[in-house]
Amino acid sequence: MVSFNKPYRTGKELDYIGQACASMQLAGDGAFSQKCHAWLEKTTHTCRALLTHSCTGALEMAAILAEIGPGDEVIMPSFTFVSTANAFALRGARPVFVDIRPDTLNLDAEKIEEAITPRTKAIVPVHYAGVGCDMDRILAIANRHNLLVIEDAAHSLLATYKGKALGTFGALGTLSFHETKNIHSGVGGALLINDPRFIQRAEIIREKGTNRSMFFRGQVDKYTWSDLGSSLLPGEIMAAFLFAQMEEAHAITQKRLALWYIYHEAFADLEALGKVRRPVIAADCVHNAHMYYLLLDDLATRTRFISFLAENGVQAVFHYVPLHTSPMGAALAKVQGSLHNSESLSDRLVRLPLYVELSQPEQQQVIQVVHDFFDPRAGGWA
Repeated sequence: MVSFNKPYRTGKELDYIGQACASMQLAGDGAFSQKCHAWLEKTTHTCRALLTHSCTGALEMAAILAEIGPGDEVIMPSFTFVSTANAFALRGARPVFVDIRPDTLNLDAEKIEEAITPRTKAIVPVHYAGVGCDMDRILAIANRHNLLVIEDAAHSLLATYKGKALGTFGALGTLSFHETKNIHSGVGGALLINDPRFIQRAEIIREKGTNRSMFFRGQVDKYTWSDLGSSLLPGEIMAAFLFAQMEEAHAITQKRLALWYIYHEAFADLEALGKVRRPVIAADCVHNAHMYYLLLDDLATRTRFISFLAENGVQAVFHYVPLHTSPMGAALAKVQGSLHNSESLSDRLVRLPLYVELSQPEQQQVIQVVHDFFDPRAGGWA
């Protein structure tokens, strides 16, 4: 079976974990955490980067920093992972779901302004598959209405919009290092702080609401509980694993891009025949090959497609179920306008295997089985 995903190891992870263990500073913010922070700041040009135990944790930090509270509204796509909405719902806010674009599957900037009310506090664009949202337009809307922009860039490390790193346009951005991401630490995340006024408070929130970081820098003679917060630091073993990945991040991305473009060329004929639709990379965007997906005609076709691939040794999966269709989405959120694209594209999308160690024979097997599905002579369904 060709697996959908295999987490990659560079070969240095165990050595660095051993070094972290020898340091006897395992609770976080040791030498490897600091190396990860420095790498992220240099690579993305953010003001300050802080590792968290997950992207979920980074989003929850962002919600506290944005002073989101009961009665506030936060605009976001429904086609996203539950953490995007949960982070703000936990503060008592109402997620306001807006439809996505049919081309990139990103938040449709044309739909945002009609969702703004006096209660709106923030806009949360999600850069789906590492392809940037229309950040020029989103920022212009936010500036007109004095709203904060918080980017969910979970998919997007080393991807850019107009030459600038995704996650660095809004006041705050979040990254994921889950094992399904291009570089990973099993689980993990980071908060990118692009507005310097949030830096000091972010450090406090991340340290359980204490000014412990200032104490260790010698800025205060003792530390104390000084704000809301939670335990959001990753352990040093996780940071050591992650730094080994960061050192190879550009090479990992190039390998994934090579596989992505092989798929893209291989399915051009099926798109020309109207059998599938391939991913669209928006103008001014450089993506990072986070995933390769195809859009099929409808849910029934996708269901048959995934089954056919599995029967022929290929694991393919669908992705987000729109949050507004979930029990909690129905109970807590508000829907602005039609979410036709969110519902239709969610039903039709299927993700193919894509990981660094996907071999040429394995990828050719995937390509052949996809073509076979559309060929009755090969026993296909369509």
